[in-house]
Amino acid sequence: MAATGKILVVDDEIEMARMVAEALQRDGHAVEFESRWDVALDRAVGGGFDLVITDVRMGDRSGLDLLAEVGRRSPDTLVVLMTAFGTLETAMQAVREGAFDYVAKPFKLEEIRLVARRALEQRRLVRENRDLRAALDGGPSPPRIIGKSPSMVEVYKTIARVATTEATVLLRGESGTGKELIARTIHENSPRARGPFVAVNCAAIPENLLESELFGHVRGAFTGATASSPGILPGAAGGTVLLDEIGDMPVQLQPKVLRAIELREVKPVGRAEPLTVDVRILAATNQDLLQLVKEGSFREDLYYRINVVTIHLPPLRERPEDIPALVEHFARVYAERNGKPMPAIPPETMRLLGSYPWPGNVRELEHALERAIALSKGPVLLPEDLPLETRQPAESALLSLEELERHHLVRVLRATRGNRQQAAAVLGIDRKTLYRKLLRYGIGDGDDGEPPAASIAEKKS
Repeated sequence: MAATGKILVVDDEIEMARMVAEALQRDGHAVEFESRWDVALDRAVGGGFDLVITDVRMGDRSGLDLLAEVGRRSPDTLVVLMTAFGTLETAMQAVREGAFDYVAKPFKLEEIRLVARRALEQRRLVRENRDLRAALDGGPSPPRIIGKSPSMVEVYKTIARVATTEATVLLRGESGTGKELIARTIHENSPRARGPFVAVNCAAIPENLLESELFGHVRGAFTGATASSPGILPGAAGGTVLLDEIGDMPVQLQPKVLRAIELREVKPVGRAEPLTVDVRILAATNQDLLQLVKEGSFREDLYYRINVVTIHLPPLRERPEDIPALVEHFARVYAERNGKPMPAIPPETMRLLGSYPWPGNVRELEHALERAIALSKGPVLLPEDLPLETRQPAESALLSLEELERHHLVRVLRATRGNRQQAAAVLGIDRKTLYRKLLRYGIGDGDDGEPPAASIAEKKS
């Protein structure tokens, strides 16, 4: 039978608090709700509540402040945060302050019910979260990870929980989804943050060199070994090593990696005795490792050893709601890098970027924005500034006739190098009709958004 408990729901929107409370009451919990921050604090610390569920933003006060006070004055009471701002920073701050969990708005009531059930059934996590808060407190700022989609919120929550442990983490996802960035984030929010972080692409190093690169070698161990080398794992002492594309690691090397993870020992090539290493190992892959196990190209024992905690990074096509924020971020980064002002991004450009499937994921989107910023000729990022492949969806997307006509006008003008007489001939219209259309769509001599000078004079006459 699921555990029940006494719960306080806090939200300055009284109807929201009542709705959540009623949903929890149906599971047999004793639930009260409150909309005033100061009253909620007194009730939370003096009312014998097992769990407090509070909104983050409450007028001029914060649910994070309530969380801190409850943690200080009633440490056995668990706290869950509700927030409309689901970011990595929110997750890290929530966990740093000792929250059991946090739920991003809008949410389904079933999600709140499941979180409450899990909190009450696992109260031992209160002590674990205190340790997590103490370890994360004062840590460095995490790298910039963009996205507020539900799948990314789950990634943030897992990062926050696993960062300060020594657990081996397997990062799964297609190429370009940001596996190395997530690994670096885990490292920089861990007790090993002051140590080195090293990413090794197992597919990029020749098979006959990978062992010595990872574990080191002594002088004379093989032809060309004119000096000893410490190797990546011993050299990253006190830090973290990411074994990227671990599915491409030779089978004969996998038992040695397993030993490094389990016993923290490596044996440099040519050395008789093993060497103790102090390093945390993370792994990443874009392959189905379980299928590789069945095929005999990946060891089953290593698979289960690195699969202690798995973080699945969703492809960009499965979280299109994150694309606008990513576009704004990369546009700003590369505009600054190229000494240009931040460009305006019109709706039709954003629609193209949002409809393209991005087989290369975030990496491809970043490169597309870098190219577009470098080649753009004006303060507006037009569809024509994007790589050709990203503009292909326009042919199959449900665009308006006006959008299609504008795209075609720009394409013809560029093909005729701005010669309007030739463009009119290609389009099968007279020059005056062409000028009126250019004025209507704001297409200038260089497609810079300014109306054509000839059409302005024509309009004045």
